[in-house]
Amino acid sequence: MHYENTLAFAQNLDAHDPLRAYREQFVFPQHKGQPVLYFCGNSLGLQPKTVRQALLAELDHWAEYGVEGHFRGELPWMHYHKFLTAQTARLVGALPHEVVVMNTLTVNLHLMMVSFYRPAPGRYKIIMEAGAFPSDQYAVESQVRWHGFEPGDAIVEVAPRPGEDTLRTEDILAVIEKQGKNTALVLFAGVNYYTGQFYDLGAITAAAHAAGAYAGFDLAHAAGNLPLRLHDWNADFAVWCSYKYLNSGPGGPSGAFVHERHGQNPALPRFAGWWGHDESERFLMRKGFKPMTGAGGWQLSNAQIFSFAAHKASLDIFDAAGMETLREKSLRLTGFLEFILEEANRKKHRFRLITPRDAQARGCQLSACTDAGGKALFDQLMENGVIADWREPNVIRFAPAPLYNSYEDVWRLGEALR
Repeated sequence: MHYENTLAFAQNLDAHDPLRAYREQFVFPQHKGQPVLYFCGNSLGLQPKTVRQALLAELDHWAEYGVEGHFRGELPWMHYHKFLTAQTARLVGALPHEVVVMNTLTVNLHLMMVSFYRPAPGRYKIIMEAGAFPSDQYAVESQVRWHGFEPGDAIVEVAPRPGEDTLRTEDILAVIEKQGKNTALVLFAGVNYYTGQFYDLGAITAAAHAAGAYAGFDLAHAAGNLPLRLHDWNADFAVWCSYKYLNSGPGGPSGAFVHERHGQNPALPRFAGWWGHDESERFLMRKGFKPMTGAGGWQLSNAQIFSFAAHKASLDIFDAAGMETLREKSLRLTGFLEFILEEANRKKHRFRLITPRDAQARGCQLSACTDAGGKALFDQLMENGVIADWREPNVIRFAPAPLYNSYEDVWRLGEALR
């Protein structure tokens, strides 16, 4: 697309945007009586207006039924996780029995590693991206130590080539092939939180399996950002949060994917809990854990109803919009943002983009590596009603979300930068 740096051009794109009505379904913070320019959906998505009523409905449900709310009403709590299943499966490209919403992100990552990081003499290494989100780094460090290994030996990090900001797929695959028989697990993000790079998850999975290892993914910055094909990619497991692009509120619940070949294997080791037990026998209170078939067999406890209700309100919106349609707008919106950032940078060079220029290798986020005055630039933007995200030591992350960001938002960001 040929872009123009004019308000009229941006407004014309908005007028022909098939998703433009969704913007009105979200609550924008205010700055001097006007909606802020919000580019922080990669950290915390905006609140859907339907969330308030969803939460009030559950409060009324509790008030009306008390404990019987588990079994009565339109959405009985006993089965609440099931009300999220079909939408979640469509969101990540899975079969319904391969997904479950439960817990929070790092809890689910640990639960998956209990099952899929099973080190043995000579096969104990975990391959991951250098610069992974700290929570993933900490989880992996603690897991390898739990099994008696030292992180410096057991964790293999794949770093960009000197002078480059992002990883080349061929370098990732080469490291997996080189480590080969020593590798127990390949664990990558779907989208790197810092650079915004979208990894080739299908190729990584195939390479991991060729090496005899499991392949798992943290999709915190990918779920709700890009169309995903977890079942077709043959991933062993994946986890994600819901408070970023999925707009389900701070601390929102996590999702988990377990490929059906594992979900149908009751002998696979796992940490067990009441809610993962065969639901036909759950209330018999017997000893002896019998896991449910599918990802539901990894559940520990019953649903956190209020956070699940907020999550369902958001999933309803995603399901109506469709990830393919969202991706189409995201490609144009992020392309326009790239153009506008370059225009703003032309007069005085203040930053360089470290996100891949290949639109297929990124999602909604563009990361700008700044000069020494970067933090002051970021603070000035925030003081003038532009909400973005600062990451040490010198990166501003801008993430226009196609559900609620407009092309005019992007143009006005350029004016603020200039």
